[in-house]
Amino acid sequence: MINKKIKERMLYDLAELFKLFGDSTRIRILYALYEKELSVSEIAENLTMTVSAVSHQLRILKHGKLVRSQREGKQIYYSLADDHVKTIIAMGREHIEE
Repeated sequence: MINKKIKERMLYDLAELFKLFGDSTRIRILYALYEKELSVSEIAENLTMTVSAVSHQLRILKHGKLVRSQREGKQIYYSLADDHVKTIIAMGREHIEE
């Protein structure tokens, strides 16, 4: 019985992870961070979005453990959380290009 509950929770968490990738704005942000870390204002400028819109999406991505932040003085820089995120993006791109 416990094993079934653990499996259900894992599948729920997996679905929640993929929901994060289901928003084109969040994908655009993740793709911008694919190559290098950027500040909120740099992301906003690159994607022609408002800083508040980018900040909102970054909070969601950070909560989902897809991005991380690092403070340098007064500036906060964002990057992909780890190589797993980079791999998911690369595999998704490879899949749609087939």
